Amino acid sequence: MPNIPTWSDLLSSPAAMRRLMRAWPPYAAAGIRMVEIADDWSRCVMELRLRPWTANFVGTQFGGSMFSMTDPWWMILMLRRLGPGYVVWDKAAEIEFVAPGRGDVRATFELTDEMVAEVRAAADRAEKVLQWYPVDIVGRDGTVVARVRKQLYVRAKR
Repeated sequence: MPNIPTWSDLLSSPAAMRRLMRAWPPYAAAGIRMVEIADDWSRCVMELRLRPWTANFVGTQFGGSMFSMTDPWWMILMLRRLGPGYVVWDKAAEIEFVAPGRGDVRATFELTDEMVAEVRAAADRAEKVLQWYPVDIVGRDGTVVARVRKQLYVRAKR
């Protein structure tokens, strides 16, 4: 039986991730695009464009699309920064809508060396790590439109 590559194998570089995310149908249809991903997996910027076919009933950003725009990025960044010796999963999520999204919005994820070192140290002590990571979704003028929190589950592989 041939060894079938996983999505993780296919997307092992930021450049490959950027190419796929720009063409991935669920994001493209929702008006979501990857603006930036750092070569060291420390930063990712996602944008949600407001278009007539992506707006909600009252003409503002659809909340589900805003949430979708933020869904996998903390997990993917942490998984890539920690390396293959760790298990990383999304455990929980919350979204708070703060203001109507009347235009294009962005979310910037930044995973610092210190954040990664803290999780690695706890996981290496054979601990299950549950850590919350926030990200604001902001309009072009800097207005916070929504606040999202994702909880990651991390542990060293056994």
